[in-house]
Amino acid sequence: MKYKVHRLDVKSDTMQEKLELYLNRLDGEVISIIPNVRPSFQLMGATAKIDYILIVEKQQY
Repeated sequence: MKYKVHRLDVKSDTMQEKLELYLNRLDGEVISIIPNVRPSFQLMGATAKIDYILIVEKQQY
């Protein structure tokens, strides 16, 4: 089995649309979607932001 990892840069306001379009273009089977979450400190307190998403795809033969 071969796997391929794709990186998709996202922002919170366009994340859903970008992920949907990207997933529909893949040929293989999606195994996992892993967000890269980093802490962010705002005036209201601590929060988290997602910079990019890793998509693990199982390649077809």
